[in-house]
Amino acid sequence: MHIAIIGNGISGVTAARFIRKLSDHRITIISTETDHFFSRTALMYIYMGHMRYQDTKPYEDWFWEKNRIDLKRGYVEQVDTAGKKLIFKEGDSLSYDKLILATGSTPNKFGWPGQDLKRVNGLYSYQDLEAMEQYSEGLKKAVIVGGGLIGLEMAEMFHSRHIPVTILVRENSYWNGVMPPEESAMINREIIRNHIDLQLGEELSEIVDNGKGEACAVITKSGQRIECGYVGLTAGVHPNIKFLENSDIETKRGILVDAHLQTNISDIYAIGDCCEQRQPKPGRRGIEAIWYTGRMMGETVAYNICGKPVAYNPGIWFNSAKFLDIEYQVYGNVQARQPEEHQSIYWEHPEGNKSIRINYDKKQNQVVGFNLMGVRFRHEVCEKWIKEKTHIETVLKDLGLANFDPEFYAKHEQEVLNIYNKQQGKNLAVKEERSWNKVFAFLKS
Repeated sequence: MHIAIIGNGISGVTAARFIRKLSDHRITIISTETDHFFSRTALMYIYMGHMRYQDTKPYEDWFWEKNRIDLKRGYVEQVDTAGKKLIFKEGDSLSYDKLILATGSTPNKFGWPGQDLKRVNGLYSYQDLEAMEQYSEGLKKAVIVGGGLIGLEMAEMFHSRHIPVTILVRENSYWNGVMPPEESAMINREIIRNHIDLQLGEELSEIVDNGKGEACAVITKSGQRIECGYVGLTAGVHPNIKFLENSDIETKRGILVDAHLQTNISDIYAIGDCCEQRQPKPGRRGIEAIWYTGRMMGETVAYNICGKPVAYNPGIWFNSAKFLDIEYQVYGNVQARQPEEHQSIYWEHPEGNKSIRINYDKKQNQVVGFNLMGVRFRHEVCEKWIKEKTHIETVLKDLGLANFDPEFYAKHEQEVLNIYNKQQGKNLAVKEERSWNKVFAFLKS
């Protein structure tokens, strides 16, 4: 049996690896981006000089041949579902028995005049990184459109080379559609502290052509003109599925899949950023364009293809990122606008660069989520508490079990508990339980 996989990101490569572990099927990974799989989240570190491209490849180049995984560089222009054949832009074709679509995301464009000029790019592909590199020499100013994680990564990249940056954010606070107000305000302060020009409540209207087909300035909706030699479009992403427009594969925003990640066409599956769950799990979205769900889907689809049926289950929501010098983690249910049935315990360091938020259900007093800025908690501990619907007071007294900061960092568990004590008129104290043996015993219980 021949299994073709379109896309060599984390989803497609994970699928290939697990299919090889489970079977002796022929596997072909197809990509138009690069010859080999690389860590997309490390793109910024290549530009910043912390890593070389070869350092971002999790597997040596010989890995693929040794594991009998064929690699093909090419752009799939059409999927012939009836003939089980892929038609390439280059004119050739490839037959398959089963097909996995793992084509990822592509940056949003909203019809802005000038959005297709040179010196205008997102930050998603290796080609985007090459474009940034190409135009950075002598660059006097960059403008970034959009207030997400990728926009701030791009800003940090330019900032590392002392290239002045302006970020245009439509909202009145950075990432406030995801973050509660206090954490969003912390990101605003961190951006400004790093001398990056953050313009909130400002939108792009037009990208100006210098007469040579290149961007030279932007015009904002307020009428402001900002001279610049590069424009980063980072106003979100959407599933990369345009090549399926005339196919029989059913799509909505993404490629629609069932619980086993199969499309409406037999023997065709979709995973990662490009797929959309027909019936997402409670509290989850149909499309979740994040690294860990892509990896989980890759493993799940491998089992299904290899005759070991298993439904996709992403478990409890989590994510992590970095806002310049502030690390971020979230576990469970933490929303920008808190539901009426939830109560927050929010502690913030006096210096305004660290915070701990713990959400719990008011009626049941069960912990439902953690939001951490500049503080590290153990994933397994937080997940266990949420999964077991642990009482908030038990969590607060045992909070030291979750702390994953280095040994000599200041601990803030009692300060967090004091906020709850003040809210509830109690006098609870944190247990001094931070040793690995106690954490291990807790996780095994």
